[in-house]
Amino acid sequence: MKIDLILVPYDSAQRGTRMGAGPEHLVAKGLPAHLERLGHHVELTTVDPPTDSWRAEIRTAFELAALIADSVRKAQRNGAFPVVLAGNCFASLGVVTALGAGTGVLWFDAHGDFNSPETTTGGFLDGMALATLTGRCFTGMSSRLSGFVPVREEHAWLLGTRDLDPAEEEMLLDSPIGRVPAESIGAELGERVRKELDGPQQLHVHLDLDVLDPSDGRVNEYACEGGVSASNLRSAMGALGMLDTVAALTLSAYDPGYDADGRVCATAFAVLESFFAES
Repeated sequence: MKIDLILVPYDSAQRGTRMGAGPEHLVAKGLPAHLERLGHHVELTTVDPPTDSWRAEIRTAFELAALIADSVRKAQRNGAFPVVLAGNCFASLGVVTALGAGTGVLWFDAHGDFNSPETTTGGFLDGMALATLTGRCFTGMSSRLSGFVPVREEHAWLLGTRDLDPAEEEMLLDSPIGRVPAESIGAELGERVRKELDGPQQLHVHLDLDVLDPSDGRVNEYACEGGVSASNLRSAMGALGMLDTVAALTLSAYDPGYDADGRVCATAFAVLESFFAES
């Protein structure tokens, strides 16, 4: 398999800090060589906003999304599978933009990321990522991304989500977005997606590593109890890797500063190995 690792080392428009340190840490720990030892051909691409651009969280997030979309399209033209290693979940906006109409999303995350500027209590842009992908907010900014088509909510699943704001929970109750609890995530997930997620022409798998239960390693400051075990996540990703409809993968929100024993890094390697095992 030809794999293009697309690095987006940013967290809230800041390069290389907090979760923005995750992508380059995974590379420094040998992720490309690990995948190559498994028989894959790996290319590296790093995405940075224009050097003359003022760093502002919202503006920079959309600049990065446009550049990510370009990188994903380039990978596809070259016959490579795009894997985006990102600090923030908002990077998936660029992936969805590149994939275009008919895209479905499997959103692994401890959090719903379904807030809007009107409902958020923390003001963190990443908490609005899925809402932006589905056209719930930032519609003006999203419309400027060439090729962006909002994901239909019935074509999106939240997996392993358990930490929601009250207003966010209310919006999800009124939404057709599917919900899969952490205890139901494992080897059977691929078959369940094949049978129950009807409609999308292609799927984007978004994996925020804080879907993991902290007993298997703390991913970042937002990690919370009740998550997916590392072994079940590996099984689930292996099952999804066998689906022909999966067109891109994002792995996000890993802060190596919280991973003192390296278990989360090892899990990141393992889930990618499982995902590409049948390729």
